[in-house]
Amino acid sequence: MNYRVLYFAALRDAAGCDGEPVTSASRDARALYEELRCRHGLPFAAERLRVAVNGEFATWDRALADGDEIAFLPPVSGG
Repeated sequence: MNYRVLYFAALRDAAGCDGEPVTSASRDARALYEELRCRHGLPFAAERLRVAVNGEFATWDRALADGDEIAFLPPVSGG
């Protein structure tokens, strides 16, 4: 399946890009994140992040469809 993945903040820094097309056999957001975490050395466990699919917050077990846009959102600190 083909996905569009978006990274923010520390995830963007670790991945070296703010987004990328990804071809993967992963069928849910958690499996896709774990695959990308290994590939890019992403610094957070999934439990510390929020995930959005096609612009809406989603659960980690949400089934993905070909062409989905998945955004991984790390914790943020403000000031």
